[in-house]
Amino acid sequence: MTMSPHGPAHVPAPPPGGASDIDDELPALGRVVEGRRKVRMADVGADRRARLDALARYLHDVAEDDAATAALPPTIGWVLRSTRMEIRTFPALGEDLELRTFCSATANRWAERTTVAQGSQGATLSAVAIWVAVDSQTGAPARLDERFFSVYGPSAGGKHASARLVLGEPDGRVIDRARPWPLRRSDVDAWGHVNNAIAWAAVEDAVDIGPEDSAVALLEHHVPIGPSVEPVLAVDREGDQWSVWLLDRGEAAPVAGPGAGPGAGSVAARVVGPGAGRVLVAATVRISPAGPSGARR
Repeated sequence: MTMSPHGPAHVPAPPPGGASDIDDELPALGRVVEGRRKVRMADVGADRRARLDALARYLHDVAEDDAATAALPPTIGWVLRSTRMEIRTFPALGEDLELRTFCSATANRWAERTTVAQGSQGATLSAVAIWVAVDSQTGAPARLDERFFSVYGPSAGGKHASARLVLGEPDGRVIDRARPWPLRRSDVDAWGHVNNAIAWAAVEDAVDIGPEDSAVALLEHHVPIGPSVEPVLAVDREGDQWSVWLLDRGEAAPVAGPGAGPGAGSVAARVVGPGAGRVLVAATVRISPAGPSGARR
């Protein structure tokens, strides 16, 4: 396992067939928003499996649907801190997905969103994301107000959300093997930074996932990725577990814009950094390959 001064570079995940780290039971009280998506041609690769970046877009879409109807003041925006996905069965081309999303924990300045999805062909996945509240004008951290807790508190049920990052930095050996991962103009969204789903596209570019595999993935953001950043992709592997980083040797300033935290507001991809270059994104993916029989459904 690659180590850094800040701890292990990846965190072992539970086997997808075993106990889940995500409590995806729908709350007995409070707000639950539903959405539907179909897996389209642009969402899959040659194996017809929905890519990780496509799944990230689905999660963001239903979160935006929630934010758009929550009627919260526009003064609070949201910065995405981390997302964990547990994918027991990947969606496939043409599959219809039903998604349900709700606020599952809160704190004074951030909140946790859980989303569960079921597919018409057997796809099953759940995800939990941490969104940090910021002032939508200045980007400074902001406290959540009574209106937020009146809308989202019941479903959270008093659970406390943690924004602690757990993934470490790559060592020199991994950095030396890093390769350029150029940004495209289409990666930058209306708020002038790289969209969150693009970080998952980098992970998808690094790991080898089969259409019948299961996966547990954690991705952490630390600094917004601006259009002038020149990322490099660093990858380490130990068995079925992959560690992935986007590194930047330049500078990036915080960016605030509209997004889809458990309230409304702003979204920015974020990072940590070793001496040879700051980490823009850190991720880990553990894959459980399909058995000899292949197809799960």
